[in-house]
Amino acid sequence: MLTSPSNALHSSSPHFWPVRRSRLCRSRNFPRFNSGERSSSGGGGKLCSLSLLSASGASKFSVRALVRPDATEEADSVGDGALAFPNHVSVKIPFGNREILVETGLMGRQASSAVTVTDGETIVYTTVCLADVPSEPSDFLPLYVHYQERFSAVGRTSGGFFKREGRTKDHEVLICRLIDRPLRPTMPKGFYNETQILSWVLSYDGLHAPDALAVTSAGIAVALSEVPNAKAVAGVRVGLIGGQFIVNPTVKEMEESQLDLFLAGTDTAILTIEGYSNFLPEEMLLQAVRVGQDAVQATCIAIEALAKKYGKPKMLDAIRLPPPELYKHVKELAGEELSKALQIKSKISRRKAISSLEEKVLTILTEKGYVIDEVAFGTIEAQPDLLEDEDEDEEVVPEGEVDQGDVHIRPIPRKPIPLLFSEVDVKLVFKEVSSKLLRRRIVEGGKRSDGRTLDEIRPINSRCGLLPRAHGSTLFTRGETQALAVVTLGDKQMAQRIDNLEGSDEYKRFYLQYTFPPSSVGEVGRIGAPSRREVGHGTLAERALETILPSDDDFPYTIRVESTVIESNGSSSMASVCGGCLALQDAGVPVKCSVAGIAMGMVWDTEEFGGDGSPLILSDITGAEDASGDMDFKVAGNEDGVTAFQMDIKVGGITLEIMEKALIQAKAGRRHILAEMAKCSPPPTLSLSKYAPLIHIMKVHPSKVYFLIGSGGKKVKSIIEESGVEGIDMQDDGTVKIMANDVASLERAKAIISGLTMVPSIGDIYRNCEIKSMAPYGAFVEIAPGREGLCHISELSAEWLAKPEDAFKVGDRIDVKLIEVNEKGQLRLSVRALLPESETDKESQKQQPTGDSTKDKGSPRKYVNTSSKDRASKVASGDDLVLKKKDVRRATGGSSDKTMKSNNSSDEEERSSLVNGEATIS
Repeated sequence: MLTSPSNALHSSSPHFWPVRRSRLCRSRNFPRFNSGERSSSGGGGKLCSLSLLSASGASKFSVRALVRPDATEEADSVGDGALAFPNHVSVKIPFGNREILVETGLMGRQASSAVTVTDGETIVYTTVCLADVPSEPSDFLPLYVHYQERFSAVGRTSGGFFKREGRTKDHEVLICRLIDRPLRPTMPKGFYNETQILSWVLSYDGLHAPDALAVTSAGIAVALSEVPNAKAVAGVRVGLIGGQFIVNPTVKEMEESQLDLFLAGTDTAILTIEGYSNFLPEEMLLQAVRVGQDAVQATCIAIEALAKKYGKPKMLDAIRLPPPELYKHVKELAGEELSKALQIKSKISRRKAISSLEEKVLTILTEKGYVIDEVAFGTIEAQPDLLEDEDEDEEVVPEGEVDQGDVHIRPIPRKPIPLLFSEVDVKLVFKEVSSKLLRRRIVEGGKRSDGRTLDEIRPINSRCGLLPRAHGSTLFTRGETQALAVVTLGDKQMAQRIDNLEGSDEYKRFYLQYTFPPSSVGEVGRIGAPSRREVGHGTLAERALETILPSDDDFPYTIRVESTVIESNGSSSMASVCGGCLALQDAGVPVKCSVAGIAMGMVWDTEEFGGDGSPLILSDITGAEDASGDMDFKVAGNEDGVTAFQMDIKVGGITLEIMEKALIQAKAGRRHILAEMAKCSPPPTLSLSKYAPLIHIMKVHPSKVYFLIGSGGKKVKSIIEESGVEGIDMQDDGTVKIMANDVASLERAKAIISGLTMVPSIGDIYRNCEIKSMAPYGAFVEIAPGREGLCHISELSAEWLAKPEDAFKVGDRIDVKLIEVNEKGQLRLSVRALLPESETDKESQKQQPTGDSTKDKGSPRKYVNTSSKDRASKVASGDDLVLKKKDVRRATGGSSDKTMKSNNSSDEEERSSLVNGEATIS
């Protein structure tokens, strides 16, 4: 394989290595060579300028890449068939309670940096690349992160027609966000070179999770690259297992954990945390963060040492900042008006006022130009003497003569030169000035843009039952943020299938889908697939509510929550938590308790605005406070503990003391919100909607599951079609879930399944059973819905029958007794076993003419036409059940005393079974 064909063509001594042609080269996809052509010297084959050569003298097949002339000796010293990697570095660094292997210089050598990180047998490969030319300046760092889990990492192939990985899955999007959020605060302002981080899972052992490893791998790659980041970043996961905090637990250990905390930061501060817990108290959460921070600190110190020794020089000269004097000009032009605009309470009105002012400033600084008062700024000195002599007559000097005296110079007034700036720089500075004015107002006056105090919550209103046909709905409003939450209940077929590296199909019985349309902020925008922000916010709200749901045994429904943000001015994800909780209660889901969410903000550097230097924590932040503030800390839970949390930092990081203060203030805010949610009007119904499907759970013997399913699912499909239910789900342990829209179809399905799975015993009697079909050898009788047995022609009557139709027809209802169950589970029934013969019947048969005996045998007997009700009354009263020994006939013909005695005992058993042995089918 050629690394540089152009260099090979123009080089005086091309480094081609002779090889023997492989059979692969004979394919139509490869160029063919004319092996018959020979040179005049009779040596090897004719050379081709852009291909590997075929040497007749080569003894083995080998392929060499072209190498630099100065590297020839190094390659020779390594040995034939091997390439030298002089920059290959392999070191081990701490990663929680174990070490990980970091390698660089072996793969991806053309990237700015490429690292391979190994934990156990899990391998993550990460590259960092930068654009050569910076893009247009903006207020957003052009950082792009892509994370992908290759199915080849576990020896599998992706499903579908194309058999390759497709679009990014939701859990991969979440890991992309975990990589992006801690790296962004460490990037300097003014760096506009597009930066791309690509991360792939190349191997996965099923024991060591790749997410925290991918974040650490990205931190190492950025530290070794030319990106001018300030600090090295690493990430860890913390679990709570058996009362002990464990850093980077295995996948099996996390199954028993009460906490799932991801933490990323530097060696001195925390940059981001995200996690979920089972109502964990704030005190224990802080302990977990402290444990995770210690582990991150040790990893970051090792990364810094690695970058110092093997990292590339940083591109500090690529940083472009707006001119410093531009800040002063923007403040002079818009300072007073901007302060007034920031005090407008309504978001839309405030946004329009600020946009109008920004357009005015842009016009002056980019088109007209900013005029400097040069006298005021001291750029020139005034010259009054010269200006006074301006009107005096000029002395005329004849041609050829030179005046040796004073030369009177006529001064020209200096016209001020307007200063012009780029539009991007003006927008960046205007935004930063707006942010500082907003923060100054909070620090100096203790009031926010909408007039609230630091810990005050916006007004809350909630309404349930807005949508009559939905299974549950709630409209939750907090200030100018509004979310419509809708709950839909279904069976397992509605569950969300998760395709991951674990190898087994995973189904989520609860999922929340978050939608943020552009109309929620009064804008026009694209509508399409969910954005990464929507996926992240939806997952956070989902995990916050998942803890309060009942188990599958107590509530066998698949639950889907749709949260559509109708109006947004901050904390829309936490509004989805509050609205989703109320909507679940309105749908009749028996939740364990109510939960609420709140978003906290922070102003970090208060000393700049006249404060004492300690950060200020803000409760229930708005969109402007989120954009201009230094922290976005979302916390969800009930009065006692936390179920979900997420924190993003825009400064260099925060300490545990600040985080503790934010958690305490968030707890007070949650309690206030829960109290307001209890005032919901109209309140949630707390019962299933009449439009919600009905689900019934029944247990059958595990051995009957495959019988109910049938070959290719034919049996279960026939049950669904016959009963009219929506679906039937069966599990290997014998659990059967029936979903129906009405009670009648549900009861029919229950009866059919009960009949098919019942375990009949010999001697059971089944009343009023329908004859389903006839055969020459007997009748098939349905003893229970879907369960039939054969009543042989000899058992249909005490008399001899030529054919079954002589006694019964299809559709007749008869009483039968189970007399045999063969090895295949087939049932043999009998009518004759329930027909006692009295003396009156015997005598009536004897009095019949002998000439009509054949006709009498073929005609139905008198008691056959008797209604089942009359027969039941006879059986209950005991009539015609007293049998004499001489009237009992047996097919064996034996009539010994011993036989008679056994017959008497069997008659007694039969009588008791007739009276009390009826089978009850629910």
